[in-house]
Amino acid sequence: MTLWIDADAAPRDVKEIVFGAAKRLGIETVLVSNASLSLPRHHPTVRAVVVEGGPDVADKHIVDQARPGDVAVTADIPLAAKLVEGLVVVIDPRGREYSESNIAERLSVRDFMDGLRGSGVETGGPRPYGPRDRQAFANTLDRVLTRLGR
Repeated sequence: MTLWIDADAAPRDVKEIVFGAAKRLGIETVLVSNASLSLPRHHPTVRAVVVEGGPDVADKHIVDQARPGDVAVTADIPLAAKLVEGLVVVIDPRGREYSESNIAERLSVRDFMDGLRGSGVETGGPRPYGPRDRQAFANTLDRVLTRLGR
């Protein structure tokens, strides 16, 4: 199993939680981004992949490399939809797990909101990432890794 992180927009707290799980469980972890990342010292299972700049280049890399049974962390719903289709378990940074049963609805809501913003309606952004989000993510990651037998 590989743990994939869409690292360009992942909160620092999410990365720290993932680094801890990777070290504790010996899980190969790959952070994919368009810019260089600083990785923690002494984490032999954690590495970074820097892809060329451009829209969705990091997403494409993750989709091309992830395999069924892998776990991915992303807030990008279109990316999550592609990964779920490929039987990858996907968690967003706020601890929501995407699945075949909920991804179509989440993609539809995302597209609707994108349409509203495109027509000039101010929809506001997501609320700031906070302690509840951090805890929800940690709990979901732990539950997913336990379920997958790691």
